Amino acid sequence: MSEKVFFLGMIAGVYYLFSHYLKTRGRFSGDTVLTCCWHAVFSAIVVFVPAVLLAVGMDNRRGAVLSEQLFTNGQMAFGILAALGGVLYALLRGCAVKAEIKNGLNQVIKKDMEWSSAIFSTMLAASIIMGVLIQSYVIQADSMEKTLLGGDQVLLNKIVFGLPIPFTDKKVFKLRPVRRNDLLAFRFPSQDPDEFQCGGKQYGKDIVKRVIGMPGDTVEIRKGKLYVNGELDAFDTFGNYIDGERYPKSNRKFEPGEYQYLWENRRLGNLLREKAMDNFGPVTVPPANYLVLGDNRDRSCDSRQWGPVPEKYVQGSVVFIYLPLSRLGVVRQ
Repeated sequence: MSEKVFFLGMIAGVYYLFSHYLKTRGRFSGDTVLTCCWHAVFSAIVVFVPAVLLAVGMDNRRGAVLSEQLFTNGQMAFGILAALGGVLYALLRGCAVKAEIKNGLNQVIKKDMEWSSAIFSTMLAASIIMGVLIQSYVIQADSMEKTLLGGDQVLLNKIVFGLPIPFTDKKVFKLRPVRRNDLLAFRFPSQDPDEFQCGGKQYGKDIVKRVIGMPGDTVEIRKGKLYVNGELDAFDTFGNYIDGERYPKSNRKFEPGEYQYLWENRRLGNLLREKAMDNFGPVTVPPANYLVLGDNRDRSCDSRQWGPVPEKYVQGSVVFIYLPLSRLGVVRQ
C-alpha cells in the first residue's frame, strides 16, 4: 500500500515541478488558454488521487488487492473516469472566472501549486510511515478466530522486524527477531502468479497467521494435537477447533525425504487436501523460514497446505485492532 500512496503523491509532485518551470518562464502571467488547461489538469489530479485510493480501499475490503500489483485496471479506470469529471468541471466553471494577477502570477495557479505541494508532502510522509513504521490491514476471513475476526481492521508494526533495503531481501535495524506465537503479516510465499492453492490463486496476497514453528523446529500434528520437537505443545492455547470430528490420516506412502520436499515446495496441500489438516508432518522448518497456522485450525489454509514462509516475505506483526470500535484494543499474542 505504501508504494501506491507514494506513486499517487508523485503525480502531485510532478505537477508542482512543471508548474514551477512554467511559472519561471512567465507562462501564467495572464488569462491564457494554457492557464485554463493547466488548472484543469490540477482538478483532474485532485479527483484522481482520492478516487483511486477509494477503489483500492474497496477492493482491499473484498480481499482483491495484490501487493505485487500497483493498481488494477478497474482501479485505474475508476480514477480516470473521476479525473475526466474533474477536467470537465474545471473547464466549464474555472475558465470562465477572471483570476487576479499578482507579481506576474495567476492566483488560481498559485493556489493550485500550494495545494499540489501539500498533497505531495502529505502522501510522501504517509508512504514512508506505511512502508517503514505502521500499516493498516483488513482481516479478510475467519481463519484467525477467535483472536481476529473477518472485517477487523488492524495495525501492523512494520519496523519491529527491521527496515527493508530496497531491491534486496535484507533488512536492517531489527528491534527483535520473529518469535513463536507472533501474529505475522506476510506476502503469500510464491513467485508464480498462476500457482493454485486453497481453491484459488494466492500470489501477491497479504496474509496474517500465527508463528508455530521456528527455523530448525520439527512440527507435527497428530489427530489435531500439535507437537513441536517431538513434545506436545502445552502452550498452544490459541488453537481453536470447531469441528467435532478429525480428518483421518492419509494412507499414502512417502519415500524418505519426499514428504519434506513436497511440503517445502508447496505441493503437499494439493496432494493430500483436507487430510493434511489434522494429521500433518513431521516436517523440519528450513533456515530463515517459519511455519504458520491459523488460530481457527479447522478453517485455515496455512503452512499445512502451502509450506513455510521465508523471512523475505515477512511484513510485520499485528499489534492493534482499531475497528470496529467494539473490538478496539491490543491484539493478544
